[in-house]
Amino acid sequence: MGAIRIQLEDFDPGVEIAALTQGRTDVGAVASFVGIVRGDDALEAMTLEAYESFALREITAHVAEAKLRWPLLDVSVIHRAGRLTPGARIVFVGVASMHRGDSFRAAEFLMDYLKTRAPFWKLEEKSSGANWVEPRGTDDEAAQRWK
Repeated sequence: MGAIRIQLEDFDPGVEIAALTQGRTDVGAVASFVGIVRGDDALEAMTLEAYESFALREITAHVAEAKLRWPLLDVSVIHRAGRLTPGARIVFVGVASMHRGDSFRAAEFLMDYLKTRAPFWKLEEKSSGANWVEPRGTDDEAAQRWK
């Protein structure tokens, strides 16, 4: 069964995918996305902060919207918080449906939301200092297609 969680601990994508399909015979496709902290631009670490109850409510609302747009059977969204170093998993989105197209589109919709609208704040640490990450125009452009 799917889940919506914000957590400090790492997650296992295989375990999360298995939970989406366990005991089901109606699932024809699972699309998943795992975001990983990149170490480019001399990034040493990234700290993610969230107002957890608000963030969970917002993510839940967008999962509900995805379920209205596509005939989804189950969805999981896991977003980590805390200090993460390059190579660490940061986010998991898994979508189960009867058909692959619905799974792919819903997973992409949810990731576009998480990149642009989810209430998380990111502090990048580099040898030159720390700074808060500003939204990127390209992420906003990607999210516009779902309106």
